[in-house]
Amino acid sequence: MNRLFIQITALGLLLCGCRNTTRQPVSPIREKTTFQTGGEWKPVTDVRADVAIVYGVGDRQGMTFEQRVQSWRDRGYITHFMTGIAWGGYQDYFTGQWDGKSHLDEGQVNVKGDTIWHGRMVPYLVPSQNFLTYLKEKHLKRVIDAGIDAIYLEEPEFWAFSGYSEAFKREWQDYYGSPWRPQHESPENTYLSNKLKYHLYYRALEDVCTYAKAYGNSKGMNVRCYVPTHSLVNYSSWQIVSPEASLASLPCIDGYIAQVWTGTSRERTYFNGVEKERVFENALLEYGSMESMTRPTGRKMFFLTDPIEDWPRDWPDYKKNYQATFTAQLLYPMIADYEVMPWPDRIYEGLYKTGVDSEEKERIPRFYSTQMQVMINTLNSMPVSENKVSGSHGIAVLMANSLMFQRFPTHGKKPEVTKEGQSKGLNMGSMQNMAESFEDPQLSSFYGQTLPLLKRGVPVSIVHLENVAYPDTWKGIRVLVMSYSSMKPMEPTAHRHVADWVKGGGTLVYCGRDDDAYQTVQEWWNTGGNSYDAPSGHLFELMGIDRAAREGSYGYGAGTVCVIRRNPKEFVLAANQDSQLIDRVKTLYEQGARGGKLMFKNSFYLERGPYRIVSVMDESVDDRPYVLTGRFIDLFDPLLPVLTRKEVQPGEQAYLYDLKQADDGGKPQVLATAARIYDEQTVKNSYSLTARSPLNTTNVMRILLPGVPVEYTACNAQGEPVEVQSAWDSDSKTCFLSFENHPDGIRIELKW
Repeated sequence: MNRLFIQITALGLLLCGCRNTTRQPVSPIREKTTFQTGGEWKPVTDVRADVAIVYGVGDRQGMTFEQRVQSWRDRGYITHFMTGIAWGGYQDYFTGQWDGKSHLDEGQVNVKGDTIWHGRMVPYLVPSQNFLTYLKEKHLKRVIDAGIDAIYLEEPEFWAFSGYSEAFKREWQDYYGSPWRPQHESPENTYLSNKLKYHLYYRALEDVCTYAKAYGNSKGMNVRCYVPTHSLVNYSSWQIVSPEASLASLPCIDGYIAQVWTGTSRERTYFNGVEKERVFENALLEYGSMESMTRPTGRKMFFLTDPIEDWPRDWPDYKKNYQATFTAQLLYPMIADYEVMPWPDRIYEGLYKTGVDSEEKERIPRFYSTQMQVMINTLNSMPVSENKVSGSHGIAVLMANSLMFQRFPTHGKKPEVTKEGQSKGLNMGSMQNMAESFEDPQLSSFYGQTLPLLKRGVPVSIVHLENVAYPDTWKGIRVLVMSYSSMKPMEPTAHRHVADWVKGGGTLVYCGRDDDAYQTVQEWWNTGGNSYDAPSGHLFELMGIDRAAREGSYGYGAGTVCVIRRNPKEFVLAANQDSQLIDRVKTLYEQGARGGKLMFKNSFYLERGPYRIVSVMDESVDDRPYVLTGRFIDLFDPLLPVLTRKEVQPGEQAYLYDLKQADDGGKPQVLATAARIYDEQTVKNSYSLTARSPLNTTNVMRILLPGVPVEYTACNAQGEPVEVQSAWDSDSKTCFLSFENHPDGIRIELKW
């Protein structure tokens, strides 16, 4: 579909009255919406967010980095900077141009000795101190010298199946004080290897960000450092190790970008014995795990969505899943800062299939680009809200960074052995048993604790074990579900905080047989005078419970501990196996925790200012649609229709503007638009504005007016008339306009 088709009646276009409009730069008073780009400003990618995050310091043909930055500043953007911390355009470092030495040996390497590449001559890095010196001196210094005071160090990623390079072996010796041990030989080696990977990027970010702040301070600048990162849910699922929640406590880290999008959220999960994509539910949990990282620390969090994804698919697929992830991010009313898209060049200029069964490719269809721009422009006015998502609140699931440590390096498959049945000192039987004990298909130990509740309409929140020392972590939590079947506590002090919360009246549900291979790794719970068979024994003992507590309920202070001796993956890997968890949580929530009736439903609903956000799930308690009545603008429809009834079916989402919230004493105002609005003026019986958005896109607008418009003018920046289609809706007192966008602006004036 090449153009947006609108069947409406046009008002008379007055050619007189058009006036020349010049570009007005965005006033740098806020940094609420952002996007990242590797290119210079172009009219077809002028997204009109507050901030353009310029990627990479590399010069382009005929354009320096500084000129690339200036091209965005000239168009009124605040400019920030982003580069990879684990990979990037660092060929001059790898090939020896920087210091005369080749550093290709610093790439991450798998068990076969192969370097893991992100691109041509771009390996995933073992972040050595030498590389960090290069990054600071060659890249960050230049960025700060260019006057940029916000730096994003993207994706600190160490693959779980790597850990065999000479560089990593040197880091092992330095960190553990003993020779390197191949991670595939034992669960303990795997755990220790991944723990080191976590440490290396924690160290790297602390080092680099501390330098950036100090160097900026020397120039009189307040440099801020952010970490764009996938969620802990995704990294654990994809078998990647990263510092995640621990960074929020570093004084040199100012916040994160939550890199959640279709590509991460479509990772298949198990529920009720069925493995499939559950994009909305997965996105909701991913955003939740990110929000919980900064909830108690007060750091800034940007939520990201992507109208497409890295993997080439078709436009209908992108649209469906974009709506799901976009809805999920809005269901966290405490977050109101957004990266509205990454890589606008590939979104607006990339070629993708027109349908799943078609080989024909085209650029983004007008109906989709229009809808997308309506959606992202609402984010400029999306408020923080104290409203809560519909459902019973106060149930949380515990996560920890060590979820990433227990990922078997052969991806859950039995490792290869020699024809003699040996693999570096282990016999075939022990290797097979080890592989089976590692097995956690599709991270089902985590989803076994969350999806049974989420699919019943319970807005489960996430608690990070790394944050339990913060009092705000526990705010509003009545029931905490936890398990050490897929993660382990990295330090014993966390248990004291959990125990204190229970003693004060909290309800803890512990699920697990404590029989996985990682229970016996050499860690704090079985070294240094401790002799616990499992880390849960230490927690139980603090609460006056037997170390090997049997299944049942126990009292501690004013609280309750419920032990379920099943691994949580068992709740989802087979059909109809989650009733024990649900029944226990329901009873404890309603009785001991005094949370009121635990409501089960198939939907989530939230009100944020004038916006109404709905998602209805399949595989839930029933198949009833969610019905809204009133008067709404449908923000997922590029024609912005006014509806009096909206029915949302299972597996669908809705995004609406409630016209009841628009009544402001008859004041003219734009309620929804596929452009950003500037220079609004109201004089007696007229209302004027300038709309800006990328070239080759179609704008739609719905404008509230005190009366029926009798005339209007529309012209471009040169004062030339622009063709506009329009319609009046008498019931809502809104005028619909549609015209071709331009980054220099289209000036509209309406009279009534």
